[in-house]
Amino acid sequence: MEITSINSELLSRMFLAAAKNLESKKDWINELNVFPVPDGDTGTNMSMTIMSAAKEVSALKNPTMQELAKAVSSGSLRGARGNSGVILSQLFRGFCKVIAEYQEIDVMILSDSFQKAVETAYKAVMKPKEGTILTVAKGAADRALELAQETDDLVYFCDEVIQYADHVLSRTPEMLPVLKQAGVVDSGGQGLMQVLKGAYDCLLGKEIDYSIEGSTGTGFVKITSETEEEIKFGYCTEFIIVLNRPLSDKEEQEYKAYLESIGDSIVVVADDEIVKTHVHTNDPGNAIQKALTHGSLSRIKIDNMREEHQEKLIKDAAKIAAEQKKAQTEGEIVRPTEIVRPLETPPVKVQEEEPAPAAEEPKKEFGFISVSAGKGLSEIFRGLGTDYIIEGGQTMNPSTEDILQAIEKVNAEHIFVLPNNKNIIMAANQAAELAETDVIVIPTRTIPQGIVSLINFIPERSVKENTDAMTAELDSVKTGQVTFAVRDTEIDGKQIKQDDYMGIGDRAILSVGSDLKETTLELVDELVDEESSIISIYYGADTTGEDADELSRMLEEKYPDIEVEVNNGGQPVYYYILSVE
Repeated sequence: MEITSINSELLSRMFLAAAKNLESKKDWINELNVFPVPDGDTGTNMSMTIMSAAKEVSALKNPTMQELAKAVSSGSLRGARGNSGVILSQLFRGFCKVIAEYQEIDVMILSDSFQKAVETAYKAVMKPKEGTILTVAKGAADRALELAQETDDLVYFCDEVIQYADHVLSRTPEMLPVLKQAGVVDSGGQGLMQVLKGAYDCLLGKEIDYSIEGSTGTGFVKITSETEEEIKFGYCTEFIIVLNRPLSDKEEQEYKAYLESIGDSIVVVADDEIVKTHVHTNDPGNAIQKALTHGSLSRIKIDNMREEHQEKLIKDAAKIAAEQKKAQTEGEIVRPTEIVRPLETPPVKVQEEEPAPAAEEPKKEFGFISVSAGKGLSEIFRGLGTDYIIEGGQTMNPSTEDILQAIEKVNAEHIFVLPNNKNIIMAANQAAELAETDVIVIPTRTIPQGIVSLINFIPERSVKENTDAMTAELDSVKTGQVTFAVRDTEIDGKQIKQDDYMGIGDRAILSVGSDLKETTLELVDELVDEESSIISIYYGADTTGEDADELSRMLEEKYPDIEVEVNNGGQPVYYYILSVE
């Protein structure tokens, strides 16, 4: 079997196959995370990143290579979650810059695409580290460059590239001692291998289910269910508006409100060029007339849902509408393309302290967005002046799109974003690059760093002065987090058994034990030094106030010259978050 070129139709199928393969392996990839904590989510982050792009791709009908490249690049860029997801999106971004210039891809073009992918990804990482997904990608690109001079056969080419990349992955434990100690290969690199292998299976013609949850292949959410109900609105109406100009946020909300006034099961997906619309209504003409005020229409589809062959489509319409209504009631912003989420990853919520300011109101000078996990922590950030809270952090890293959406709601000239998690900083930086306003990302790696950063903001200072001051203070606080181990391992010179408690510092596991209080006290011992003056305790959802108060008393007795304060953080996963200043 020899193949010398790939057209956009085949490449589209290869990408969907890659996405499905990664999605099916995400739990296994999660288990490769070095730290045995219950929030290992590399596989989930990479899967959600590529599935965001897959939904865009599956919505295209007979795409050109340029249209396909745009869907992959834009979808993955905005859907990127966590460091591994952001790096994956940058690999796709570089790859797509090359293929967009061609109608078909041969070995030489594919090799060039790999080179550009690696170049783009390395540039996106401030301090690239070998032994990671970047190393695996570079290995694949290096082998591709060699093979491009030897063969025109894409099947042979891809097989050799994958074999070599697998070899590079197997060597990652030799490049990163922490991987060798934990007995695993790099999880991000393994995720990339599943992308390559899924695409290769499609190239070989293997039978693959290309359907993507959340898409019908026409750009709208797939609606399926088992229960029947009365049909309130008889016509399922779908179309695409080719916009005369981009819709403002206000215009988009007004358009959605109008559709809600004439029907239900509303799905509206908008970008700068098109608006995909789905509505159940008794008068499709009204929806079409309203849409024509914003541009021309294409792919108009109207089905009489009262006909027997449409019953299955109808059954789940109410379910989706109920989910949207529930999400709105809880203050959650849900995009149509994200209705289906992995069960183990709670949806990221963008919470407003107050209703979004009217667009015509004057902008204030400074605005703040904080990522927070836990009701108590969110209240602390609000009290320090945060305008918008994005619920996220461990186990539910917000995407670039989630952060962008929050940025768009803050009516300020300069917006500070506090990721408060090392795995969210890259997505925040990516959102800042895409935003149309001035966004400053303070690289806060923990919740305590975010709190200290806000405390050191002074309104009278300039943007640069505040940025420098807020960033400089990050090292003034030490952070400790207490959770439990999900597997046996050895790391940082410590033997860890499943279900042991672990005290994790800023860069290493500092304490391990079978008793929560003893493990926590040992962690604090490692954090406190002669200059320490304040210990702050933020207790989580699985810890009682009484236990936190008892811990506080024990610390006060042990460190009589240090002030100890207790706060209800309400965070999941971590029994305690501790800060020492």
